[in-house]
Amino acid sequence: MEYKNFINGKWVGSKNKEKFENRNPANWDELIGVFPKSGAEDVDDAVAAAEEAFKKWRLVPAPKRGEILFRTGELLRKHKEEISRDMTREMGKIIQETRGDTQEGIDTAYYAAGEGRRLFGETTPAELPNKFAMSIRQPIGVCGIISPWNFPMAIPTWKIFPALLCGNTVVFKPASDTPLTAVRLVEILAEAGLPAGVVNLVHGTGSGVGTPLVEHPRVRLISFTGSSDVGKQIAASGGKTLKRISLELGGKNAQIVMDDADLKLAVEGALWGAFGTTGQRCTATSRLILHEKIKDDFLSMFLERVEGLKLGNGLDSRTDVGPLVNKAQREQIQSYVDIGLGEGAKLVAGGKAYEEGECQKGWFYEPTVFDGVEPDMRIAQEEIFGPVLSVLKAGSLSEAIAILNNSDYGLSSSIYTSDVNTAHVAMRDIEAGITYINGPTIGAEVHLPFGGVKDTGNGHRESGTAVLDVFTEWKSIYVDYSGRLQKAQIDAVTIE
Repeated sequence: MEYKNFINGKWVGSKNKEKFENRNPANWDELIGVFPKSGAEDVDDAVAAAEEAFKKWRLVPAPKRGEILFRTGELLRKHKEEISRDMTREMGKIIQETRGDTQEGIDTAYYAAGEGRRLFGETTPAELPNKFAMSIRQPIGVCGIISPWNFPMAIPTWKIFPALLCGNTVVFKPASDTPLTAVRLVEILAEAGLPAGVVNLVHGTGSGVGTPLVEHPRVRLISFTGSSDVGKQIAASGGKTLKRISLELGGKNAQIVMDDADLKLAVEGALWGAFGTTGQRCTATSRLILHEKIKDDFLSMFLERVEGLKLGNGLDSRTDVGPLVNKAQREQIQSYVDIGLGEGAKLVAGGKAYEEGECQKGWFYEPTVFDGVEPDMRIAQEEIFGPVLSVLKAGSLSEAIAILNNSDYGLSSSIYTSDVNTAHVAMRDIEAGITYINGPTIGAEVHLPFGGVKDTGNGHRESGTAVLDVFTEWKSIYVDYSGRLQKAQIDAVTIE
């Protein structure tokens, strides 16, 4: 099937007539669809439509905007299974996970809808008599949304729904590996009653669509999720026009297992954290820091479970681990495995492409574990974004935290312990935007802030009420009803 862009409420082809194919990473012979490989002209049209629509959309009362998002959530819930199956076909992760991805979009819709009757500002006493002071939130304008392929429903909704709720309009550039899920989302927004031009969808590459969107002078905000290297480029480029730039970038997340931990629970957490979504999560567990007293026992239990993981098509309910998203991703994973071997780490599981049976036609890779990893090795420092786990040893809590913090990233973290004091020290001292106690590094919920420190982002947060600060401008308002000129900080108030 051939799909199109969505600009000003209509499905239209790209101006250059170029196209690209979307294929199933579990079976590369399966063509899912053909999509427009758009360019700067299409971005111009989308921005113009969004800019015109902003004039009316910003004046729609926030509760009414919230009602449209609530209907969007209801429609996502109605079509959850078909959306999830399409998502598995185009990006590979198992059906249980794509259902969770869609559910996160549903949850975000309901949460954003509720904020339509809140969207709180503040009132505060003025320092002078007969004067009123308050602050309110106002929309920014046209927002460029650039989302990744690993959560093709959840992450766009994290960005688009609060942007719309706050009164902004959107130009949405999805990842070219997952364009079909983006189409499904925009179809549902239109069906929910979103006016023409409020959301516009432009398919294409980063250079063809992403760069013109970032550089466009009438786009006031860019929200991007992806690699730290690309995020730095976007920040530099967008800064030339003083855009607001919100970046959610890479991670090199670690799970600590202390000697007093519930080892069976910690094994389950490490297995899910490392190999859920085939390790293709910014919050994936890529480092496992084990206390020296339990290291051997834990690793033996863990490797037994790793050997039992079933690879295959994500639509098969028996599958534990799906394919990588494309050939280039698999080649990158192999290059990092080779780097780990060259650095002297010990390969104790996996380490090669998996091409058995039906998996011969897809981009599968064995769940891979390295033991004997030193903190400064590249495989312990660089984001691999695949099913590769590095195991490190620590002799104490302070050493474990020091190893965890020895990273350019600071997104998610985890510690397993039965000691409340240990847990609180970890909560205080770990350098990360998210810390789990007795849970894996993955599993964020939509009503809490999501994001990290250091090279993981630029200080903004997604989800929760914190995301409202991304998509609104604060305006301070003063009402002086004294009937005379009053000079703040100058006129003294006499108390009689």
